Amino acid sequence: MIAEQTKIFTPQYLLLCLSSFLFFASFNMLIPELPDYLSSMGGEDYKGLIIGVFTITAALSRPFSGKLTDKWGRIPVMVVGASVCVICGFIYPWANTIFFFLLLRLIHGFSTGFKPTGTAAFIADIVPVTRRGEAMGVYGFVTSTGMAFGPYLGSIVAAEFSLNTLFYTSSVFAFMSVAILFSMKETLPEEKREPFSFKLFKIKRTDIFHPDLWPVAITVFLTSFAFGTIITLTPDLSKIVGVDNKGLFFLIFTLASLFTRILGGKISDKKGRVNVLIFGAVVLVIAMGVTSITSHYYYFIAGGVLFGTSWGLISPSYQAWTIDLCSEETRGRAVATMYISLETGIGLGAVLPMFLYDNKPDQIGYAFQLCMFMAALAVVFLVWYKRKYKVA
Repeated sequence: MIAEQTKIFTPQYLLLCLSSFLFFASFNMLIPELPDYLSSMGGEDYKGLIIGVFTITAALSRPFSGKLTDKWGRIPVMVVGASVCVICGFIYPWANTIFFFLLLRLIHGFSTGFKPTGTAAFIADIVPVTRRGEAMGVYGFVTSTGMAFGPYLGSIVAAEFSLNTLFYTSSVFAFMSVAILFSMKETLPEEKREPFSFKLFKIKRTDIFHPDLWPVAITVFLTSFAFGTIITLTPDLSKIVGVDNKGLFFLIFTLASLFTRILGGKISDKKGRVNVLIFGAVVLVIAMGVTSITSHYYYFIAGGVLFGTSWGLISPSYQAWTIDLCSEETRGRAVATMYISLETGIGLGAVLPMFLYDNKPDQIGYAFQLCMFMAALAVVFLVWYKRKYKVA
């Protein structure tokens, strides 16, 4: 489907944003409550795996979802991803052992392995090239709102009702996301579509890693490491600082990102993706430094604001950069490469800093200092890339 020359806010785009809002709210509303839920089973030492195993299957499924997006269609891939959330929400109440719980988290990861891959390719199909960064920024604004609303709502539902009610609510949100997708029109041209068959699961090296995407892959990995640590440790950080609602930090950093996503995307359209990414990575370094100082409530707030600001600049810029560097025929696989790097960074960021933290409140700052170091490496890489390849 050929994108219109000027419009972004078409019915297709708005429906996709609504579906994505519900999808991201669905699985994110569980995150603040899962660490305590796992600890209640005696799995306190495995809290890093809540995000870690989730991202393993998300990353492993990307080459398949990328190829299916380019061959089977954008919408079917999105439906598969959101449907996984529907099913998992109904199974969580039965996951009452550590092994069963972590196995379910592993399966749940397929949701983000499929839904965002199809979504990014769909957006690239329907928005004008000259406003690609802006479109990704607006889309990020909507999904971030879902990511903020989900955890905040999840903590309220768990406190006022029960964890099981929270799990069922997550399924309902995901079901509404799927229902919207069925009202949308497929954008992959009919002549390029293939009927579903198991031969589509045969992948080549280029289906796993798009060679033109290497600078995006490095940037995304280094900057997403902090995201993995944030979503894993901020529930514990909240308790250390004395904040009752474990979803508050999510709300703060997501609201902060809303103010920079659209602006960052528009600036990257005019001033260049790399320039915006460098600035965003510098802010991320500062954010992790501030968050590592856990002695005061105001550092908690400031860290959330700075992290949201940085992520609001970084995310739409690397998403638009991904589409810039690939051909129309390989959009799904290029997006898959980007997301593999994202999930690898998030997964390692969720697991490795846990060894520094070791469930000791006075050591949690070390975990965020490691993230600060990774973000600094991103700044160094981007500055080098900008100078070597003379790009903006």
